[in-house]
Amino acid sequence: MKTAAIISSLVASASAFAPVSQTNVRSSTSIQAWKDENIIGITAPAGFFDPLGLSSGKSDEVMNLYREAELKHGRVAMAACLGWYITAAGVHPAFNSSLSSDPLEAAKQLPVVGWLQFVLGCGAIEWLFQQIKGPPPV
Repeated sequence: MKTAAIISSLVASASAFAPVSQTNVRSSTSIQAWKDENIIGITAPAGFFDPLGLSSGKSDEVMNLYREAELKHGRVAMAACLGWYITAAGVHPAFNSSLSSDPLEAAKQLPVVGWLQFVLGCGAIEWLFQQIKGPPPV
């Protein structure tokens, strides 16, 4: 019984990496391409989920920009959560661990120069990314 469970879990996890057949692929340059059921991120029960209508009248280039921003913001949020947990655990890689273990209190204790470094560093990364990517679509 135990080996059958292990084998079935291995088969199930291996199927996650199997290529998806793209038999019903439609090529379109309008917003209809974003309503295709084969696009990444569309779930089976909800389908194309846009309750606020943010995608209505938008081109594919703008929708790609929205998707890129959504992924970037999600990654920043995950990094922020990781930083929160590390700080709450009492680990401070900078400032010789002299900041508080409470993340909100540590943010208050951070010198202005530290905040300036943070803001300018994030701005430099964004600027560099935009320079590499090219001008945004109009």
